[in-house]
Amino acid sequence: MATDRLGDLQLFVEASTLGSLSAAGRKLGLSPAAASARLGKLEAVLRTRLFDRTTRQLRLTDEGRVYLQHCQIALQALADAEVALEIGRTSVQGKLRISASTDFGRNLLSDWLDEFTCTHPQVRIALTLTDSLSNLVQDDIDLAIRFGVPDTSSGLIARQLAPNWRVLCASPDYLARNGEPGTPDDLAGHEFIVLVTNNGPLNEFHFARGEQRWTYSVAMDRAWETNDGALVRRWALAGHGITRKTIWDAAADLRDGSLKVLLPNFILPEQGVYAVLHRTRYTVPRVRLLIDFLVERFAHAADELAERFSTA
Repeated sequence: MATDRLGDLQLFVEASTLGSLSAAGRKLGLSPAAASARLGKLEAVLRTRLFDRTTRQLRLTDEGRVYLQHCQIALQALADAEVALEIGRTSVQGKLRISASTDFGRNLLSDWLDEFTCTHPQVRIALTLTDSLSNLVQDDIDLAIRFGVPDTSSGLIARQLAPNWRVLCASPDYLARNGEPGTPDDLAGHEFIVLVTNNGPLNEFHFARGEQRWTYSVAMDRAWETNDGALVRRWALAGHGITRKTIWDAAADLRDGSLKVLLPNFILPEQGVYAVLHRTRYTVPRVRLLIDFLVERFAHAADELAERFSTA
């Protein structure tokens, strides 16, 4: 027998509280006949009498008292759930699940997240660092930070966080031993460290100056290579060779002088840094506020880098 179970439970609890089925019906917008019919249907479904009814009195049966306790718990749980959802829509709390590249996550993003959570202490962070692309659905990710325009054909949305450019860099020790290239043609004979991804090694470098264009391909048989961005950084700091990093991955090392930008006048602008997420996640306050925060932090960091490193 079909029944509006939630409405029936509310009617039953109100009738128990008010001691009157007609009064409970009026409170819920039901006529006395409709209220009586709904209570009868509920008892039929339960195959139990909940009230002993007379013209003057409505008294719970023993079974009705047991059922009332559970109904009150269930209705309160539903009310609490609605309150929790409303709080979640209007307050900044809960866990943020983020995916980012290894070096960027360790050397820049982690500090920014510390700053964000100081302002929003009810937020907890789950940060996945990987140089491979994450599946936002399978990996349960709220927000992925990607370098380059991402594929949004599967219903994802992308918001640009910052411009981006990739730079060749090396340690002062390496440059002291091997010299600093002045043009892309000078790269021949240098040692290189190459990051290898699922799509192959990132060993082809492109340069531009005015109308001129250059391409340099690193011979992999002579390169240091790894699929771990953190190890690329460590090898570069140790002076094993020249490597290519996004300006954001290398920002901290460039700032403190551990690495130096090479060929700054030949840098070719690239696609930006993007936040990638499900359309529904953007409505969650903690996700939306984090994106706005990252845009501000990237802008501030870009101003600092522009003061130190010319890309003209």
